[in-house]
Amino acid sequence: MTGCGAVLITIVYLYMRYVPNYQIIEAQTLGPGPAEPTGTSGSTGLTPVSPAGPTGYSAGIEIRTAADFLDNLLIASVVALVLLAMIGGAVGWMVAGRIIKPLAVINAAAARATAGTLDQRIVLDGPDDEIRGLADTFDRMLASLDRSFTAHRRFAANASHELRTPLATTKTMIDVTLADPDTDPTELRALAERIGEVNRASIETIDALLDLADADSGTPTREPVDLAELVQGVVAELSDEAAMADVDLVAASAPCSVQGDPVLLRQATTNLVRNSIRHNVPSGHATVHVLTRGTSARVTVTNSGPPVGPDTLDSLTEPFVRGAGRAMTRGSGHGLGLAIVAAVATAHGGTLALHPNPEGGLTVHLDLPAAPRVGAG
Repeated sequence: MTGCGAVLITIVYLYMRYVPNYQIIEAQTLGPGPAEPTGTSGSTGLTPVSPAGPTGYSAGIEIRTAADFLDNLLIASVVALVLLAMIGGAVGWMVAGRIIKPLAVINAAAARATAGTLDQRIVLDGPDDEIRGLADTFDRMLASLDRSFTAHRRFAANASHELRTPLATTKTMIDVTLADPDTDPTELRALAERIGEVNRASIETIDALLDLADADSGTPTREPVDLAELVQGVVAELSDEAAMADVDLVAASAPCSVQGDPVLLRQATTNLVRNSIRHNVPSGHATVHVLTRGTSARVTVTNSGPPVGPDTLDSLTEPFVRGAGRAMTRGSGHGLGLAIVAAVATAHGGTLALHPNPEGGLTVHLDLPAAPRVGAG
């Protein structure tokens, strides 16, 4: 508005300054007055005495009366308004085009995303303004959705395979045994034991899926939990498994408390420690540290093991993914451990961070909001 007013005033001033031809009017003497000396005339009217305006030229519009001045002021105002409308229309057209074109691109991208195309990006060029910020945010949203849908597709495929494999194995063992008419009771008993083992592994997988669903519900119970004591108990329970795997398991903890669900927190820490044992090497080591860092309670698990590529870290928290990819054999876990830990961390307002060790293995940080200290604040 200020700019428009300035343009309007400028146009009116330039018009009134250079277009009209102002006539200089001076007082003329028509007769002697009673109080004036002889030879001096009294003023009785106005008469133009100079045809030239203040600029020194006589061409143009002559202004002799107030009506002439107002008429020219009206003309100047109309001319200024027309020019201002033309300039405003041109500027508005350019600005509208600059705004509408990126919005049309964003709208087209949104339409493609609605149809299921999530791998395209806008990558809008131009100044760093609100429109570009919107496009960049939309690109980040598409990338997040693409990763999420890809992970869900992998989950569906992996879960189908993980649940189908034991069923196919059981069917094969039964078919082979029944195909032999001379099968004795000993072989039938061995078959039943193998089927029982496969069935036990399937139950473990289903239980882990239920744990994952509980952690993903996002509504854990909240009560004070001594995280240091909980971790010490988990390490004591898994010490025999660590000894059988020839893994040196060591724990160190400082007083540390959180507000959360003790069942989910135990499940998460158990999965971390168990992973450090199962995904290790003979004569390897695994250490567990619990401490309070500011407003966070941290559980750090470090283990030796095979090298882990940085590009595989994100996939390790996906269901049915193991350190070396989705395993085809039993005994190395069901591939839901880190997925459950990540879900428990999210449900408690915490984070899970994985870092590959240069010499092999992983360092895992589980950060949870620490419980406020009694008497603090």
